[in-house]
Amino acid sequence: MLREIPATRQRHDEPARRWFTDERMDLTVWQDRAGEVIAFQLAYDRLDGERALEWHRGTGFRHHRVDDGETETGRHKQTPLLIPDGAIPRDRLLAEFRRRAAGLDESLREVVIEALAGLPPQA
Repeated sequence: MLREIPATRQRHDEPARRWFTDERMDLTVWQDRAGEVIAFQLAYDRLDGERALEWHRGTGFRHHRVDDGETETGRHKQTPLLIPDGAIPRDRLLAEFRRRAAGLDESLREVVIEALAGLPPQA
């Protein structure tokens, strides 16, 4: 179940940021001064081949594979990178988000669900 991290770091040059997490997903949401969602990033499959789906109002979606920066044993971890990725498993992702987001504010949950539902089905 996604739960909010109340002490999420804010940047002065970005809209307000909220972060929700559980063992399988992370949801980061950016909201304007009126509280409207203007962007979100949904990281999923965190335990086995993490992916990140970004949505921005006006420009739509980008989908990435997360390169976690792990290299060889005994070497320092590098900075994780987002690498462009292919098809989005819409139906699976939508079902999993619905299960994990049951405790979120209804309006926030519905923005993400509506955006995900608008994706084309995976080919």
